[in-house]
Amino acid sequence: MSAEPSSAALYDAVARASASCVITRYSTSFARACRLLDEPVRGHVRNVYGLVRLADEVVDAAALPLSHADRAAILDDLQAETARATARGFSTNLVVHAFALTARECGIGAELVDPFFASMRTDLVRSTHDDGSFATYVHGSAEVVGLMCLRIFVACEPGTPAERDARYAALADGASRLGAAFQKVNFLRDLAADRDQLGRGYFPGVGTGHLTDAARDALLDDIDADLAAAARAIAALPPSSRRGVRAAHDLFAALSRRLRATPASTIEQRRVRVPARVKAFVVARTLVGQTAARFVPARAVRP
Repeated sequence: MSAEPSSAALYDAVARASASCVITRYSTSFARACRLLDEPVRGHVRNVYGLVRLADEVVDAAALPLSHADRAAILDDLQAETARATARGFSTNLVVHAFALTARECGIGAELVDPFFASMRTDLVRSTHDDGSFATYVHGSAEVVGLMCLRIFVACEPGTPAERDARYAALADGASRLGAAFQKVNFLRDLAADRDQLGRGYFPGVGTGHLTDAARDALLDDIDADLAAAARAIAALPPSSRRGVRAAHDLFAALSRRLRATPASTIEQRRVRVPARVKAFVVARTLVGQTAARFVPARAVRP
């Protein structure tokens, strides 16, 4: 007869399951790619994205009966609770508790967490960006999330702390640029929703509309450069994370190609999606060993 889990182990398990549920319900593409990660990497990545999604809902969920001041206060509370939970190893917020377990085990510190919350807070006070504020926003909202995942990838592999730090340093640029590419693709595909529902325009010079085909291509050239740089780093990732990251990369590369084939006037009016059958093909290609290192910039691919 197997022993029952301790109350602490049971609480940790429920917290992890809560983070997994959040991701599964909010992002089918991410959940599909995440299944290609080995454990314990998979669970840790879900824990990180659970917190990211929670903060995003505080800021963006228009249906919540909250003022900007209410949202700012709740976001402050969430950041403070995340810091407390990471320090003491416990939170009554199950998603925060799951994140704290990962942060403590994998070495995710305030240097990554604080910029994330700063970018989330920016969404409450700023509707357009210049080049400087855009770079700062993308770093906090996306690049640091890529770096959190990289901390997980190297922490779950054998080696001394010095060896893991060296791996992290070698792969940090690729992780940052992959996170940035994901965020920029989402900004472009969600241009209409961000403008109409949230009153925001992220890309400098584009604002809340007036996207031309030339501007679309310039944005996608930048995105594709990030994807190409990230693809080169994927081959050096540990085996426990390589397939999942490759699948996520390739899903966003497919979306980049689809955006380039879509008139700017259409992007301004509706969200561009990758069909489910295409997503399934991309994941299947990853399973049979196609490498993201073969990434070809979307401008050179006929849709």
